[in-house]
Amino acid sequence: GQRLLPCPLGSVMAAVGMAAVEGKKDWILEPLSLPESPSCINDGFTLLPLPCIFCEDCYPVEEQEKLLGHMIVEHKLVIADVKLIVDFRRYILYWKKRFIEQPITDFCTVVRTNSQAPEGEQAEYYLLCDVLPEDRRLREQLQQKRLEEVLEQQQQERNDSSFARVCVFCNEEFAGNRAILFNHMAKDHSFNVGLPDNIVYCNEFLDLVQKKMDNLQCLYCEKTFRDKNTLKDHMRKKQHRRINAKNHEYDKFYTINYLELGKNWEEVQSEDDREMIEEQDDDWSDWQGPPVCAVCLFCEKAQDTTEKLQLHMKVAHHFDLLNLKYEMGLNFYQQVKLVNFIRREIHQCCCKQCGKTFSSKSEVVSHMTETNHIMSLLDRSGWDQPQYYFPTYENDALLCSLSDCESESVADNQKTNIPVIAEDISNLQALKKSSILNLLQHSDTKN
Repeated sequence: GQRLLPCPLGSVMAAVGMAAVEGKKDWILEPLSLPESPSCINDGFTLLPLPCIFCEDCYPVEEQEKLLGHMIVEHKLVIADVKLIVDFRRYILYWKKRFIEQPITDFCTVVRTNSQAPEGEQAEYYLLCDVLPEDRRLREQLQQKRLEEVLEQQQQERNDSSFARVCVFCNEEFAGNRAILFNHMAKDHSFNVGLPDNIVYCNEFLDLVQKKMDNLQCLYCEKTFRDKNTLKDHMRKKQHRRINAKNHEYDKFYTINYLELGKNWEEVQSEDDREMIEEQDDDWSDWQGPPVCAVCLFCEKAQDTTEKLQLHMKVAHHFDLLNLKYEMGLNFYQQVKLVNFIRREIHQCCCKQCGKTFSSKSEVVSHMTETNHIMSLLDRSGWDQPQYYFPTYENDALLCSLSDCESESVADNQKTNIPVIAEDISNLQALKKSSILNLLQHSDTKN
């Protein structure tokens, strides 16, 4: 009753080859990786020892690799894609029962090693994998059960009003819904982990982030630094105030990684992107992009056109950017430097004219407007420096709306009322006789 079926042998032949030498007890069955399944799902059942499918031997949960090695060496059974089995103990107990009911050859693919060697030197191993529909269904059912547990846990956390944590960046305390802390870290520290509602096992996630910060380890590149100030400077300059999406250590904290068997967030997202590309309409004629709002140099006022913003700054702050561009003869790059310089000075809440420092942007702007110290920002020695080529704010839409004074002057000159007389060149002979250029030629000859 043996069956030889097509199967994914590549993932298991290395393990079979190592296990064929039965005297060798130091084996590695597959590439090592940290657990990716949520370790905090604890119903008591998952902490019980893992039994062998064939005999009475049992192993602690943390010694799962030893159990797999035991079943290969002693019982010639190889289980494919073990890391995709979300509840290994239930999986083992199910097949322990089924192998009692029916022979192993009714379920497993037979893998024969040393097939070219004499019969006595050949060995047969049994591969249990999801090529078998029953195995596939079992894995999917376990996955579905885990998803239900994760969603239940997530819902409890979303409704939990007793949540209390300290921010990992500034040590400010937050109590109430967890979204308050996540929104604070995103707004005040630019640490964005996505929508708080998509996070599960929130406390464990924050514990991991806190541990890395305490160990002076960058959250994105994982490099370690000598002190906290150096670490903070690195994360700010390199824009590493985020977690690395490629680091699978964080997969367990996002519900998207539990949606489909054997697929993480990257695979699920790529499938969604492909579906969008296939379904999208090629007609873009009625598409309208969202309006881009530029923000005032001195306050939080935003306008959807540059003209409206310049009018606001002229009326509210007595600062006429358009007029200054022409008076000072500023080209595009000089305007960029001036804008970035003013942004930086206002952000630092310091008046350049008198050197006073204020507690807020509104206070320094009020002071500079009342004392007419805003004009001190126009001192070329202050702003005409190469460091101001780089934006103070990365999303500064005002920079995108600046125009070159010189190019506009050329355009203005072209609009003057200078008559242009076109000549008919359809008859060249007649043109040579009647052309106005003949008058110039005769004039030169007389002179």
